[in-house]
Amino acid sequence: MNSSGPVSVSASASASVLDLAPVVPVVVVDDVADAVPLARALVAGGLPAIEVTLRTPAALDAIRAVAAEVPDAVVGAGTVISAQGVADSVAAGARFLVSPGWTDTLLGAMRESGVPFLPGVSTTSEVLALLERGVREMKFFPAEAAGGTAYLKSLGGPLPQARFCPTGGVSLTSAPSYLALPNVGCVGGSWMLPTDAVAAKDWARVESLAREAAALR
Repeated sequence: MNSSGPVSVSASASASVLDLAPVVPVVVVDDVADAVPLARALVAGGLPAIEVTLRTPAALDAIRAVAAEVPDAVVGAGTVISAQGVADSVAAGARFLVSPGWTDTLLGAMRESGVPFLPGVSTTSEVLALLERGVREMKFFPAEAAGGTAYLKSLGGPLPQARFCPTGGVSLTSAPSYLALPNVGCVGGSWMLPTDAVAAKDWARVESLAREAAALR
């Protein structure tokens, strides 16, 4: 992940977010009360890097709660689309940032934030533009709609220096094919957070699904 230094997982270990786990859960939080137990279930299942998307009014409070109460989680903000979103996310405690796409303005704000970031790309030209700016780690979005594993495999030949976290339509079934590619560090997905399990607050089921995802390589 792009930053001046690695993301600390604990006092004795550090790594790029791309290398913390094979899967980064993409979380949409509607009720802030769910944030902490949900994060604890994901961490217990072996998925410490958690992307909370800025799609709901509860998102920033959810990031704040997880950052304060789940020390083993590496909580980040997703769907970051503005400089204000960058500032608000970091102020809430986000330890990494993920955007669906990028502009020079957004990229500048993410660089200045001091935390790692994954700008989103879906074309070769976007990847080249980021490489020119010294960015080597990116989100590939929307992964399935933009060409999936075949597209990323094709990029690996001319642009082996770029590493990706494919997100968007990735499932338990398709994740292994992505993870087998040398230019993929991890995938993003939400299949371990089924709507009915979250609604029922069935955190044991979430933990079990997270453990299954964490075993993917």
